[in-house]
Amino acid sequence: MDAGCAAIARTCDVRPSLGTIAIPVITLLIASFGALMVYSASYYTAQTQYGDAFYFLKKQVVGLVLGTVAMVAAGFFPYRRLQKFKWPALAISFALLALVFVPGLGVENYGATRWIGLGPVTIQPSEIAKYGFILFAAAYVAERPERMRTFVGMLPVLGAGVGICLLVILEPNMSVTVCIGLLMLAMLFLGGARISRLLPVLAPAVLAVPVLIVMEPYRLQRLYAFLDPWSSPQGEGYQLIQSLYALGNGGWLGVGLFQSVQKYRYLPFAESDFILAVIGEELGFVGILLLLAAFGALIWLGVRTAARSRDLFGFLLAAGITACFAIQVIVNALVVSGAIPPTGLPLPLVSAGNTSLVFTMAAMGVLWNVSRGGASLPRSGRVR
Repeated sequence: MDAGCAAIARTCDVRPSLGTIAIPVITLLIASFGALMVYSASYYTAQTQYGDAFYFLKKQVVGLVLGTVAMVAAGFFPYRRLQKFKWPALAISFALLALVFVPGLGVENYGATRWIGLGPVTIQPSEIAKYGFILFAAAYVAERPERMRTFVGMLPVLGAGVGICLLVILEPNMSVTVCIGLLMLAMLFLGGARISRLLPVLAPAVLAVPVLIVMEPYRLQRLYAFLDPWSSPQGEGYQLIQSLYALGNGGWLGVGLFQSVQKYRYLPFAESDFILAVIGEELGFVGILLLLAAFGALIWLGVRTAARSRDLFGFLLAAGITACFAIQVIVNALVVSGAIPPTGLPLPLVSAGNTSLVFTMAAMGVLWNVSRGGASLPRSGRVR
């Protein structure tokens, strides 16, 4: 394995039983807490809009049950067998992303077509494509690691990542595009690609961000609203202002569970992208810190699991899942707190949305699987 990966492994020596027990337990605790907060954040909107205060909770519970089944199944399916599914995983990811543009299948909402409608069920392909890309990249690199030392050798991973990003940005969904772009760079680096080889990729990626913002007027308006939300308090700055109101109202200990004021249709997407603001209002700064501590523990266990993996495929699979999870948590927290411009990215395991919940829990099952597979490693923690 690459020397950098071995160095990480030497610094991350823990008993494998810790990850084996903690990963599924923490995942279930966060997801269960998420279902509670989805109900708290949505019951008023659900009652007024759908005539059922439990509308979003019912959907979230279904996702929680399906996600738990997927996590257990992924936890006991030998993860090394996933390596042979790299091309089907990539093909399915591209096919699903393309289907959102098919009339009659693609579901448009708030000016974006990001979902596939199958009767009463909607699926968000970008949430699936992230993990399809991780599986493909991990399997491709693990087959012949030496290929990543050349630009030609890393082209399949680069091409897969860029292709997925292009389809996602056409929906349009810039937040997930950035997430997948960062994930692609992480997988290339972890796979052993040299920094000098990544520079030709990094430069266009950095330049593409302002171009994408300028191309769509609403993105430029969001940027202006981020810089000065009070310049448009009833327009683009409205959501950020309401989020900050919620966080400020919560103070240290919050106003109490189910007592949020902002969820009464003041804060848009209170049950999904901005659920962290409702958590902050009801449970306060302390509540947010405890939730972030749980996220941090899961990320820490993911890093440890990757470092202790017995093979390169397991290392890349665990590292990719952990990186994807960490990126989403960090971006969502920064958006809600006003540290970066507003963008639509759910808080994993917590925000309403069954596609994200089920596939994130399934990914945690794979992480759990890798941690169990590494249980017999020597105390040196050496990655082979």
